[in-house]
Amino acid sequence: MKKPLQQTSLLLALAILLGSGYSAAAQATDWKQIKIAPLPEFHPKEPKRIQLPNGMVIFLQEDHELPLIDGVARIRGGSRSEPAAKTGLLDIYGETWRTGGSKSQTGDQLDDFLEARAAKVETGSNADSTTISLSCLKGDFDDVFKVFSELLRQPQFREDKIDIVRKQMFDAISRRNDDVDDIVGREAVKLAYGADNPYARENEYATVAAVTRQDLLDWHQAHVAPNNIILGLVGDFDSAAMEAKLRAAFGAWAKGPEAKKEEIAFHPAKPGYYLVTKEDVNQSNIQMVTLGTVRSNPDYYAIRVFNEAFGGGFSSRLFREVRTNKGLAYAVGGGIGTTFDHPGILRLVTSTKSQSTVEAIQAIFAEIDKLAQSPLTDTEIQQAKDSILNGFVFNFDSAEKVLQERMAYEYYGYPANYLEQFRSGVEKVTAADVARVAAKYLHRDQLAVLVVGNPPEFDKPLSSLGAVKEVDITIPPPPGAEKAEEAKPSASNPAGKALAAKIAAALGGEAKLQAVKAVKMEIASTQNSPQGEVPITVNSTIVFPDQLHAALQGPMGNVTLVATPKAAFMAMEGMGVRDLPAAQKTEMLAQIKRDLIYIGQHASDPAFVFAAAGSEKIGATEAQVLDVSGDGLAVRLYVDPSNGRVLRETYQTVGRSGPVEAVTEFADWQEVSGLTLPRVHKNKQGGEDSSAAQYKSVQVNPAVDAKLFEKPAE
Repeated sequence: MKKPLQQTSLLLALAILLGSGYSAAAQATDWKQIKIAPLPEFHPKEPKRIQLPNGMVIFLQEDHELPLIDGVARIRGGSRSEPAAKTGLLDIYGETWRTGGSKSQTGDQLDDFLEARAAKVETGSNADSTTISLSCLKGDFDDVFKVFSELLRQPQFREDKIDIVRKQMFDAISRRNDDVDDIVGREAVKLAYGADNPYARENEYATVAAVTRQDLLDWHQAHVAPNNIILGLVGDFDSAAMEAKLRAAFGAWAKGPEAKKEEIAFHPAKPGYYLVTKEDVNQSNIQMVTLGTVRSNPDYYAIRVFNEAFGGGFSSRLFREVRTNKGLAYAVGGGIGTTFDHPGILRLVTSTKSQSTVEAIQAIFAEIDKLAQSPLTDTEIQQAKDSILNGFVFNFDSAEKVLQERMAYEYYGYPANYLEQFRSGVEKVTAADVARVAAKYLHRDQLAVLVVGNPPEFDKPLSSLGAVKEVDITIPPPPGAEKAEEAKPSASNPAGKALAAKIAAALGGEAKLQAVKAVKMEIASTQNSPQGEVPITVNSTIVFPDQLHAALQGPMGNVTLVATPKAAFMAMEGMGVRDLPAAQKTEMLAQIKRDLIYIGQHASDPAFVFAAAGSEKIGATEAQVLDVSGDGLAVRLYVDPSNGRVLRETYQTVGRSGPVEAVTEFADWQEVSGLTLPRVHKNKQGGEDSSAAQYKSVQVNPAVDAKLFEKPAE
């Protein structure tokens, strides 16, 4: 009985979906015989529009399905209008607007207040605008709206919250070259718009550090005024009563300065080939870019259909030819980008294994060229139109989505019925329209082709396609780092050489140090985290001068970290093996060179600089200061002059919040195999305790299996 019931259910479901009668569906012998009814007219429920005398525009959209109310105020002014020297201002503004609290409550107090009501008030920013939103139960609206209104008009941007966000941004800057997708995305925007374009600018240590609390207050004063605000509310309320409430709350608010329309210049890069070398990857990420256009362009609907047919999904021509038929890509697609009020980016993207990099580029070029001789067919175009139109309604299947779209049209100056125009615009697109926009906008000789990958593994040199320009993605150092670099001594001085010899002697003598080829250590460590101290057991093996293997056991399981000049990777139980970011590889190799054994081994090496730099009090000891550099090493040592033991070392490293000064204090010196080494290391970063290590055992020159440093098969 089970099978016939399933068949009947499927037939009934099909009949319901088709809306054309059960008998007709049952009699059809081919799906092409089934007549599909035309899509019904699309007339979404329009929100009520109100404009206050002070210029504030309000949209009210009733939705009584659930006892909830959601709202958002969109303010004219975003990161595209922040000063270039303070890039990141709006990111800090958007975060600390809410966390910084209002005049009557701190951000932490607001957290408790809102959490007790299962409500949210959130703030944010993007390139074009800033927003503050609310979400709550209908019964809590008055209380939550009071918080919303006070934050809108009296934010405080408290310094402690600014500091937290700044550190988070420093952390993001320090790691922005770790992820290939991030690299190719941001560098492609720079090529399409120009590196100095506001849409392409990147937060840097210096620009983020330049932002002050007063900058945030000034920005708020200059931009948050009723005549620059569009407020939308959707939910379980009566529009007349809500309108009265909003008029009472905002009607007397005086107008502010009008938001200025930004005059932004776009300077796309010259067509050609651009390369970001990333040695720790085995595939290439490729983007081909130039300027796109705007949604108000009469060609917009034909562009949408072209994009869907050519590079919009699994059935697109690019996907079918480059990925399915030729097997050259993990993913491929793209099209002519459009945005509301500035040119979008024409962007074709693919990712492929390193060994097919050039072939994949040529395959996409071939499909572009083919458009002239083999235009997209009526079948491809109709399939694209069906895909767009059948999915269109799901973008606006709730009152909230319709409200958001209507607010966007208001914000960018589009007609109120633009949403309803979309469907008829797509339906009217012809094959000739699609061929025309393809010929008008897409030309392979106008594209800047960006490749992020590992050139030695490419199937052919990228230069076989044309001249290649290397893209430098080096992260500019934080303010003051350049001066610190310039201040480093360039040569040893006699006092420095004598102090280096004293350190080597205290460790056991330079001859014994140079006989050390490897050390193996068992370490009981505690790592400081926001949740408290985390105990970790570390079994570390160093093969001098440049191999490190560390097996960590902690609350999150077992992790192995390995770094050599050739590779750096992490292996984690249940998570497989992955390459470490270049910054982390550099830091791990630097750890080896900061080891006191390594420094002592080079006490007489003329390639290293040992410069005495005065003295400084460390506890009760007047320590002598020694700057050491060479072979990528840069460290300052504080030495007890009575015995040559190093009390402290300071150096630059990459912490959770980006580049930071680190300090290691040494204690509990004990003899091990003729060497005298510190068993206790206490570490600080940015002036705060970060970790501590107790060396339980140290083996000098143990037998080391070379396979420890080999990357396991994935």
